[in-house]
Amino acid sequence: MGFMDKLKNKFKQKENNPETEDVSQKYKEGMEKTRNSFSSKINDLVARYRKVDEDFFEELEEVLITADVGINTVMELVEELKMEVKRQNIKDTREMKDVISEKLVEIYYGDDDETVEKLNLQEDGLSIVLVVGVNGAGKTTSIGKLAYQLKQEGKHVLLAAGDTFRAGAIEQLDAWGEKTGVDVIKQREGSDPAAVIFDGIKAARSREADVLICDTAGRLQNKVNLMNELAKVKRVIEREVPDAPHDVLLTLDATTGQNALSQAKTFSEATDVSGIILTKLDGTAKGGIVLAIRNELNIPVKFAGLGEKVDDLQAFDAHAFVYGLFADLLEDETE
Repeated sequence: MGFMDKLKNKFKQKENNPETEDVSQKYKEGMEKTRNSFSSKINDLVARYRKVDEDFFEELEEVLITADVGINTVMELVEELKMEVKRQNIKDTREMKDVISEKLVEIYYGDDDETVEKLNLQEDGLSIVLVVGVNGAGKTTSIGKLAYQLKQEGKHVLLAAGDTFRAGAIEQLDAWGEKTGVDVIKQREGSDPAAVIFDGIKAARSREADVLICDTAGRLQNKVNLMNELAKVKRVIEREVPDAPHDVLLTLDATTGQNALSQAKTFSEATDVSGIILTKLDGTAKGGIVLAIRNELNIPVKFAGLGEKVDDLQAFDAHAFVYGLFADLLEDETE
């Protein structure tokens, strides 16, 4: 059984697992722009080339680079594909769809398993999640959606409004708190972010919360100040709760492509980013940025924004992501 058949089976068991079907459907719908661009180009490539040769690989490189997979990742991927073609003695380009889809998943995981995508929540005691990212990347919205998701799972969640400098940021988080029924710990605009987070930890302890999600400032244009601020917030958290923060999630806007990659580099220099929330994946034809971030920075994507609704922030699943990329091809084969 080929890899695409396995994907098809995994995401086509409607009766057995409606939850799996729901995830696959969200990725299929949310990745329509990337898929329309990516799948049609792969199909066109396979139609024009009957045999797998150097010209085929050169054009495949271009397709991957235009999907924002990132040059280093593309080179690595193409080398692995060439080795696989030799190993399996593949001559027909039609067989390449299967090999490409399998290698995309492999390159995403590297030496890790699927647990790399999961939020690092503590079984006992308070879990602290710090959310960082530039203004405009969808940070506050993602925090609201994440709080909603965790609450649906039965967790007692609190939010700390540590983005005290952006006008309206506290009110925006407050609005999400009301919408999701989650309490927000806040001070007035311009307060010290570290003091707000300290209050948040105190409140989370006294109310026996399971998870505290901390919003932070996102003014990248004043990089030194921002990074000092983040370091201070992190020190306060570490002092109050050893081993915390348990996750530092960086919010990136998928529509900004390679710019998102340079933001990720900047933030991971200042704080130990453990995962990415990739917003607006539904709004880009260049969803390959997922692979570039993972492979070039060794940071897993933990959540993907696949729409506007409160439940459209999806826990990331590399298999579902590749299914979203190839859904049309998979369905064509079943018809």
